[in-house]
Amino acid sequence: MKNLNKFAPHLYALIGFIAIALIYFYPTLQGKQIFQSDIAQYTGMAKEQIDFRKEYKEEPYWTNSAFGGMPTYQLGAKYPNNYIKDLDSVLRFLPRPADYLFLYFLGFYVLMLSLKMKPLKAFFGALAFGFSTYLIIILGVGHNAKAHAIAYMPLLLAGVLWVFQKRYVLGGIVTMLAAALEIQANHFQMTYYFLFLLLIIGGYYFIEIIKEKDFKHLTKVLGVFAIGAILAVGANATNLLATSEYAKYSTRSNSELSFDAEGKKKIDDNAMSYEYITEYSYGIGESLNLIAPKLFGGSNSEDLGPDSSMYQFIVAQNVPESEAVNLVKHMPTYWGEQPIVAAPAYIGIVVFFLAILALFVEKRKIKYALAVGVVFSLALSWGKHFAPLTDFFINYVPMYNKFRAVSSIQVLLELCMPVLAILGLSAFVNSDETERGKSLLYAGGIVAGILVVLLLLSGSFSFTSLNDEFYAKQYGANFMDVLKEDRKAMYFSTIYRSLGFLAVAFAVLFFYTKKTFSQFNTVLLVGLVMVFDLFFVAKNYVKAEDFVSKSQIERPFEETEADKRILEDKSHFRVFEMDGNMNSARASFFHKSIGGYHAAKPKKMQELFDYQIAKNNIEVLNMLNTKYVIQTNEQGAPMALQNPNANGNAWFVSKLKFVNSADEEMKALNSLKTKDEATLSKKENKDVTIAATFTKDSTATINLETYKPNYLKYVSTNSNAGFGVFSEIYYPKGWIATIDGKEATILNVNYVLRGLQIPAGKHTIEFKFEPEVVKTGGMIALISSVLMLGVIGLGIFYWRKKTQQVAQ
Repeated sequence: MKNLNKFAPHLYALIGFIAIALIYFYPTLQGKQIFQSDIAQYTGMAKEQIDFRKEYKEEPYWTNSAFGGMPTYQLGAKYPNNYIKDLDSVLRFLPRPADYLFLYFLGFYVLMLSLKMKPLKAFFGALAFGFSTYLIIILGVGHNAKAHAIAYMPLLLAGVLWVFQKRYVLGGIVTMLAAALEIQANHFQMTYYFLFLLLIIGGYYFIEIIKEKDFKHLTKVLGVFAIGAILAVGANATNLLATSEYAKYSTRSNSELSFDAEGKKKIDDNAMSYEYITEYSYGIGESLNLIAPKLFGGSNSEDLGPDSSMYQFIVAQNVPESEAVNLVKHMPTYWGEQPIVAAPAYIGIVVFFLAILALFVEKRKIKYALAVGVVFSLALSWGKHFAPLTDFFINYVPMYNKFRAVSSIQVLLELCMPVLAILGLSAFVNSDETERGKSLLYAGGIVAGILVVLLLLSGSFSFTSLNDEFYAKQYGANFMDVLKEDRKAMYFSTIYRSLGFLAVAFAVLFFYTKKTFSQFNTVLLVGLVMVFDLFFVAKNYVKAEDFVSKSQIERPFEETEADKRILEDKSHFRVFEMDGNMNSARASFFHKSIGGYHAAKPKKMQELFDYQIAKNNIEVLNMLNTKYVIQTNEQGAPMALQNPNANGNAWFVSKLKFVNSADEEMKALNSLKTKDEATLSKKENKDVTIAATFTKDSTATINLETYKPNYLKYVSTNSNAGFGVFSEIYYPKGWIATIDGKEATILNVNYVLRGLQIPAGKHTIEFKFEPEVVKTGGMIALISSVLMLGVIGLGIFYWRKKTQQVAQ
């Protein structure tokens, strides 16, 4: 009974997290799902894969629906022996996105327990973390993998802290499982950023251990971390190996081309330009959004409401009031340094106040490591606005230049600040009476002082944004003047709002120092103020109307008349949707598209678009078997234009043009007659002996007889030995070609396509996608999972044995 009472508060917290997550996203209880723009794009990209899985009960690992063809490794492929994913599914038992919100709460609660916080404080800390505006908005737009990875960060940090606290069994098991779950979330940018925080906190503890000369403890710590890391990586081996393999051929790898699409010599060969990496750099002044949510206008689409100047302005233009209400719901009030912002990254004024308080009252030096994490995260999020630091990391820190949107490193700040806040609250209510008043005045004075200074500095801001010139051209100068008035009004109102919440939290703590409130009531009241502050801000950006029926989620794109016409054609071909410009998966949902939507596109296809397709090289569209082009007419309706010159699925050529470099091959495509000629890189095919010319029989054909995304069967007929070009994307790993059952060498031709030397006569040609990386990774994952179970079993055995010895 005693043990049950001990665990009761944790059970209540767990039930509370479930209830709050479901209430916050209550439309999920009605069977609705949140419409997430990025997930809609994913649905388009993964449509062929999902359909294949349903029909054949297996994974294709390849899709032809996007970018002409690519592996599905980053499109939700399911791997064998992925038991960590099964564990993750158990933890994410709630409907989406309530499942991610629950994970936010659960992980942070465990982190608070590792820092020896009482359940009530840990509970409110978890809510404060979960309701950080940034963490909610990424669920609204569909950054599920990012949310997934962030959710496991606190749990992993908890395991690490327990290990340093000499709770090796508990800490080791939690670290191992949390690390495996973190990797499985498959957002390597977030995991990579989190490693910086682990290095900061680990560095702090290592210094302390060395100071104390506790080398036995150091050895155990290193051993536990080594075992946990090896098994966590091993359990995710398939995903890691597949991702590593694909990364070499994606836009995240360096280009071999030495000139850009305009023909100018490249300054460097980095996969992503400095401008692209730092495009989303947080403004230094904009950082104050963290404590006053709408200081810089909130988002690019704010609801100003009927009390705004913009509403009055629109009504004055003889627009009906009902229409004016709808128009002011989507106003571009944001005037910060980033191109697009869906919501401010608000961490909460009460959270910030308590975190500052922690610096005065918390005795444990871990607070300094967390504070360093905050400053480090904030400074790197400034990107190009703090060039010395950013340039150093881009140029010298491994892999940092593989990720864009540097502002998202603020996730470390989003984690550290609520931790500091709860440490501050706990230390304050447990501190000496003489210490409380002074620390409260210092913290309150600092935070209130910042807000008051912002009020005084209002006249130094222009309240203009990077996009205002566009809006001025569209809507006129008067519109912009009124918009600036509303931006200024938001600036003042958000500061007053923050001052109000600060005053309430300060008052509760002040009355505690006067013994008016008990410790329980103080924690309860401050916790509620802290959570309500965040809750109501986050609720502005993810609303009930964002939820739609399940059928709309499963079919996020509307079939147009152009799509219907194309779908009547039952042959195999590709489609190019011109309005998508390689950045939309709409066409991929219905057809086999040469476009798509992905953060790591196939590198050569992106280059082919930039250097050739964007310049209207019809021969390149022909060789990709682009039979239909979708473009809009004068009325804005999409129409399907048939390309009668598409080369088809495969064809024989009479001439090979040998090139010595990627530069030569790309330039050769400028004038290549793709029906008769093909380029062949000597560098990539140096072990192949092949003639330059072939006799091309006018009756020679290569016909596609069987199509699956991972299996293609052709029949070729030719009176002479020839060279066949296949309008399939060349990928050097996993594809196996056979001619009459005998393996043949697949050659990379025309920069992106496959080519084969084909003997004279009639032959059956087959392409099968059998990625070795999946087989190897699956075996490693199985072995690692078995070893994980063994480690957990040994840990439980050791714990029980130790418990029994203590009891005796």
